[in-house]
Amino acid sequence: MGRHITVKNKSENFSFQVDKKTITTVIALALLAIAILMMSLSVGSSFISPWVIIKNLMGIVEPDFILNELRLPRVLLAFMVGAALGVAGSILQAIIRNPLASPDIIGITAGASAGAIIFIVVFLGTVSAVFMPVAAILGAVIVASIIYLLAWNNGVTPIRLVLIGIGIAAAMKAIVLMMIVLSDTAVTTKAYLWLTGSLYGSNWGHVYSMLPFVLLFIPLTAFLARSVSVKELGDDIATGLGVKVQSRRFLLLLISVVLAGTAAAFAGGIEFVGLIAPHIGRLLIGRSFAALIPVSALIGGMIVVLADFVARTAFLPLDLPAGVFTAAIGAPFFIYLLFRNRNG
Repeated sequence: MGRHITVKNKSENFSFQVDKKTITTVIALALLAIAILMMSLSVGSSFISPWVIIKNLMGIVEPDFILNELRLPRVLLAFMVGAALGVAGSILQAIIRNPLASPDIIGITAGASAGAIIFIVVFLGTVSAVFMPVAAILGAVIVASIIYLLAWNNGVTPIRLVLIGIGIAAAMKAIVLMMIVLSDTAVTTKAYLWLTGSLYGSNWGHVYSMLPFVLLFIPLTAFLARSVSVKELGDDIATGLGVKVQSRRFLLLLISVVLAGTAAAFAGGIEFVGLIAPHIGRLLIGRSFAALIPVSALIGGMIVVLADFVARTAFLPLDLPAGVFTAAIGAPFFIYLLFRNRNG
């Protein structure tokens, strides 16, 4: 039997192949994700049995406030944030062709953070907090645009994009810290909580606001996967094969910015997920970018859910930011990648 399954329509004018290993891996990861989601919903200051959760979700029993209004939106938002960051990191590593690329490292998350902190410091109290995600996404888009423009020189090369992104990220972090230092105590506390990446206070409004971004941009990334695979051969070869390198690179970068900015908008500065998830994905299914999209989304979602689960339950009654735990894992992983690629 072959390694691939071919899917095509009746007229056979459209077809694509799916690797059997990819299907098996995605199914296994999906089942693992369901188990992790169920665990996170069950465990907390009070235990809710999985059977009660299932009956609650099916509407068989009376709605449970803790489950329906506190844990469920938080867990779902955590998973979507992780999925968005995982896919954003996969895109960046593919188009930049650098295993160290991720939204937080090249400045996209820093831009979102700057937008959110400016909103907290300047507008919070006079403008509804509903607009803070808009400020974060806008900050990510503006900073990414600046990075892209500064990196442009008859085209954008991956290494130039990374170096300028790192520089802009450092500048954004300096601006953010200066604004926090100059602010009053109440604003400083809220800003620091946001910067460390916290899902505390997540609600259904956040879930419904983020869901369209995930449902639109992750499938769109999968649709553009072929051009990414071709670009990995190099810009000259990709151009020769008919791929519009610069326009596709810009489009994919924009998708990555929107996904990372949206994640930061609703969960703050959760770092390193976009770095870790694609690497684990490639270990499982290889270098196929099309296969990496769902795998990175599932892995990223599980990482953030687990980080938030530990943050919420390990130090009761304290509720720590999930970003503390993703950073604790991600920083050593980043150092390991630096060491492994020191000669490359």
